[in-house]
Amino acid sequence: MNASAGTGVFLLSLMSIPICYLFNSLMYQSSVEAVFFAGCTTALILAISARFLLKSKTPADPLFYVYAVYAFLSVVNLIIGLEQDNVIDGFMTFYLKEASVSVLNEHVLIMSEPHINTAHGHMISYWDGCVHYLMYLLMVAAITWGGSYRAIGLYWVGSFLMRVIVYILGNAVGKYGTHVGPLFLMHVSYVLVSVWTCFRIFRQPSTLESQVKNIQLVHRQSVLQRPLDIVFIIYLVLAMAFCIFRGLVVLDCSSEWCQEYAQKYEPYLKDPSAYPKIQMLVGMLYSGPYYVIALYGLVVPGCEWMPDLTLIHSGALAQAQFSHIGASLHTRTPFSYRVPATGQLVFLLTNVLYAVLPQALCYRCTTRPELFLNPNPPRKTQ
Repeated sequence: MNASAGTGVFLLSLMSIPICYLFNSLMYQSSVEAVFFAGCTTALILAISARFLLKSKTPADPLFYVYAVYAFLSVVNLIIGLEQDNVIDGFMTFYLKEASVSVLNEHVLIMSEPHINTAHGHMISYWDGCVHYLMYLLMVAAITWGGSYRAIGLYWVGSFLMRVIVYILGNAVGKYGTHVGPLFLMHVSYVLVSVWTCFRIFRQPSTLESQVKNIQLVHRQSVLQRPLDIVFIIYLVLAMAFCIFRGLVVLDCSSEWCQEYAQKYEPYLKDPSAYPKIQMLVGMLYSGPYYVIALYGLVVPGCEWMPDLTLIHSGALAQAQFSHIGASLHTRTPFSYRVPATGQLVFLLTNVLYAVLPQALCYRCTTRPELFLNPNPPRKTQ
């Protein structure tokens, strides 16, 4: 298969720029319902354009078309982020205006999507428009050339799950919980398709391979003979304590340490938007058990699930920490909930390390997987 299909996806994603500008110009004086209609029309235009651009040698993998649509939407999210920062203007003005105001009409509250104008919504627009967009293009390229994209796919699974759990639950229980509008149904459709995509990625065969003699040699080593793994074990213990501690902070623990930390270093944890609270609770309830499982995987050889698990978790933590760090410092966060100048060094040091070390562990597990592979794989019977 040639690269025409992948190139077509890239061109389709760039079509979002003129489409956004055109619809913004047409609908600026229109209503919220027009936004929904514009979204449906855009999807139709996208489908027709895809038919012409991808009419020859189209890939058989259905996820190719999912990633093509998601790449288009990622560029739209990047446009939203840039317009919110006043880098560009006139592309999503109508949408952002409707997202920030409510119209009371005959005692019926009509609301678009105010969550997108929060600091958290702002950061996930950038994450989706840059990081997810790059992953979609890489997976499309892999499908086009017949390669495996399972590792990138699992990283995306972790990032997607973290993003959607925090964003949807934050919308439901935060200060905008009563402002869920019709466009929320579009998010439900996105989640359903994405969950199906996650299962498709999980079913793909693993590509981790190594020489049997290397596997047997590594399995005979104790953890004391693997100094790098000892460093990661120490990291996992400290990270588990840190995620539990921040979980206690958002649960209003009366401990003096919790109160002082929230006041001096991370007041954003108390933001009424509820995104940081959900983020920390997800970290405590899911990342906490992960650290225990990962400790077991580093100590006991033969845990074949370890590389996949680190891929998912590193993707989730990268998305979570990018959103949390950015929202904690962003001007859209009320001043009283932003990180104080005196605590920024400690805040950045701890949070950046908390985001980077999972990536290092993931790199170690996926590039040197001998410890986690079965030294005696079952033989294929003919």
